[in-house]
This record gives sequence, C-alpha cells and structure tokens, in this order.
Amino acid sequence: MQLRLSTRTVDDGVLIVDCIGRIVFGEESALLRDTVKKLLTHSKRTVLNLSGVTYIDSGGLGTLVGLYTSARNNGGALKLANLTQRVGDLLQVTKLVTVFDVYPSEKEAAESFGKGAVA
Repeated sequence: MQLRLSTRTVDDGVLIVDCIGRIVFGEESALLRDTVKKLLTHSKRTVLNLSGVTYIDSGGLGTLVGLYTSARNNGGALKLANLTQRVGDLLQVTKLVTVFDVYPSEKEAAESFGKGAVA
C-alpha cells in the first residue's frame, strides 16, 4: 500500500500529519521527508499521526529520525501519536522510543506543546 499523507491544523496552530500506509525506503520515505520538511518551515509544532501506518522499515525509521533532527535544528519539535502495536514494538526494539516524544493520542500530543516544552 502506497503511503498517503494529509495535513490539518488543530489547537493553536499545531500541525497534524495523518500517515496511512507503509513508511519504507524509496518513494514513501521521500514523500514523507519532502512533505514534512516543507511543512516544518511553516509550523514549529508538528505531530505525525501514525494510526494508519502498517509497516516501517529501516529506511522509514531513518526518515523519521531525520525529520526529528530537522525539526529540532529548526527550533521546533516533531512528536509521534497513535502508534499501532507493530510500530510501537519496532520503536521499543530499536530504542527510538527514547528519542521521540510518543503519545497515545494526537490530542495529547498537540496539548503537550502548550505545556511550555517545545522539545
């Protein structure tokens, strides 16, 4: 399944990127990277809603880490929400759950920006 992305803005300008499909090396990772990098120039507060993501490979993980770094270097933050069991397990095994701010819902992720913490 190809990766599909849609964006919307909630709660005081927090940008939500809904991801549906697979985040794998190639077109999917490039689409995610290009889309989110462009959005990071407009919004310092971004949440990736991964509820529709069925699979992430090593290339996809690399893309997520790169986007996290880009957001931080831009003075912003990238947070993850609604991880599926499979994606959550993958982040646990790779220890990336200690790098990303992960939230059970996009609402909680968006609200976390209002608590004074950008990172």
